[in-house]
Amino acid sequence: MKIGTDAVLLGAWCPIENNPFSVLDIGSGTGILSLMLAQRSNAEQIDAIEIDENAFEQCVENFETSPWSNRLFCFHAGLDEFMDEPEDEYDIIICNPPFYSEDYKTKNEQRDLARFQDALPFEELLEAASTLLSEKGIFSVIIPYKEEAKFIGLAKECNLFPFKITRVKGTPIIDPSASEQAKQIKRSLLAFSFSKKEEIEQNELIIETSRHQYTADYIALTKDFYLKM
Repeated sequence: MKIGTDAVLLGAWCPIENNPFSVLDIGSGTGILSLMLAQRSNAEQIDAIEIDENAFEQCVENFETSPWSNRLFCFHAGLDEFMDEPEDEYDIIICNPPFYSEDYKTKNEQRDLARFQDALPFEELLEAASTLLSEKGIFSVIIPYKEEAKFIGLAKECNLFPFKITRVKGTPIIDPSASEQAKQIKRSLLAFSFSKKEEIEQNELIIETSRHQYTADYIALTKDFYLKM
């Protein structure tokens, strides 16, 4: 599977100020989030889980050929299977979860599994994060903006509270006659902990000024991970 902007954003943005020893990447795909956190942190244990066989094999290959292969391990399992016998707590849990709760699917079953919410319901993801997260741990996700309020509400039921939110737009709106679709915030980057903060750090990120013309903010966030930026 191709590497998407969502994964790059989340991997670069995920707060790591708790100096993590252990990381869990839920639904790793190619392993990009684990690899980015291996590059960004000194975490000694970085576990990934991936249910799709082809993605799992690609993830293992990427891990083995990386400079951090001794810190990376991928389990071929679904989250429910991984949760049957949880052995560890994690200081960082990160997930780029399946999107689109609408009743729309393509003919590509593999891509659907990666992109649709019914493959990994938010409730299941949050319950797992709450169980596996260490006391001072951080849980980070990227989701569609329209799901933000619902996700935060479900997280609260699991004693997880947002402390940092970045809302992502594709391009700035210069033309006042631009469509409502163009004006919309597309994604929400959310970081949770067990501590409820009186003030949540909130900001907005615009990715491009025009096609492939990236903003200074996006470049500053992601430049360590692109060969050309």
